[in-house]
Amino acid sequence: MGKLTVRKVESLRDPGMYGDGEGLYLRVGPTGSKSWILRTRINGRFTKGGSPLRWEGGIGSLAMVSLAEARDKARELRKVAREGGDPRTVRDDDALTFEEAARTLYRSLEPSWKNEKHAKTWIASLEKYVFPEIGATPIEEIASGDILPLLSPIWVEKNETAKRVKQRVSAVFDWAKGAGHFAHENPVNGLSKALPSVRRKANHMPAMKHKDVPAFMAALDEREGTSARTLQFIILTAVRSGEARGAQWSEIEGDVWNVPAERMKLGVPHSVPLSKQALAVLEKVRGLDDEWVFPSTVPNKDGSQRPQSVMVFKGLMKRMGVQGITVHGFRSTFRDWAGEVARADWEVAEAALAHAVGSDVARSYARSDLFQRRRELMDAWGGYCCS
Repeated sequence: MGKLTVRKVESLRDPGMYGDGEGLYLRVGPTGSKSWILRTRINGRFTKGGSPLRWEGGIGSLAMVSLAEARDKARELRKVAREGGDPRTVRDDDALTFEEAARTLYRSLEPSWKNEKHAKTWIASLEKYVFPEIGATPIEEIASGDILPLLSPIWVEKNETAKRVKQRVSAVFDWAKGAGHFAHENPVNGLSKALPSVRRKANHMPAMKHKDVPAFMAALDEREGTSARTLQFIILTAVRSGEARGAQWSEIEGDVWNVPAERMKLGVPHSVPLSKQALAVLEKVRGLDDEWVFPSTVPNKDGSQRPQSVMVFKGLMKRMGVQGITVHGFRSTFRDWAGEVARADWEVAEAALAHAVGSDVARSYARSDLFQRRRELMDAWGGYCCS
């Protein structure tokens, strides 16, 4: 007779392992998730130290496997273990594979991502580097030795990519453990010691020297087309490309542009003081669209308008015969000018770029966004750019 009842299983809330007898446990996770775990000994098999070989594995989440079903499954697995067999070989045909677990987690995370590109990159990296090797393997059977060969070939050559793949694989196992599909320690833990150290190289975006900006702005001013106006606005406000391309008229209030949190890298709203030069750019595009400040020349399939693509600047630079710089690099150009020419205080220049300044504790006390001091800086930058 088991120690658990259906009523008790439903009522348990505190995290922990609750025994049902003969090695069957109900695991209640920190978030309240409930799953079945079986611990048993494999007869006739021993560790290198001579101890009886023990096996621990997940049977499934309570949402998928009832108490009665968990007992039946545990009985079947214990029988295999008593006969000296490997319980891992006894599984249903629909046992959760790594790919199924990853795609389930992916669907649950998708609404939380800021943009579609990041969502596609997340799953695409697993499709390229992980699924071909272990995608069809039941997640319960995967160990650290299966993960290391996936990362080793790309760890040095593509270190940033490899680290992201490692983080995403780890997240899949964390989800699987919480959902009751994986009963062991996350196999990604500890892999760092088995991988070589890689010294990170600074990857600076190619940037224009600030002394060349006035001439470049003058050349942009002579060009027709929305992309030239958008780039001027990006330079004058020192914002990221996506923040400017997604600008809407509803965000402009007089000489202040209020960028919402969902378009900011740090997820915090950012108020940008607009110099008279930036306002002049806005006047040149006013009337192109009622919603988007810098609308695309190619509308959506349904005829509705949309913001410009990041690719418009590549074409613009090519038409202008400009090479060796990037749009994002103009933020570095502004930062160099602010320090070398304007002699702006460090925290003011960083705030103008919407960078996080100081530790979490320091930021919790620094409530000001230095708006008035940033206005003076941006007015001076506008005057310099268009001198």
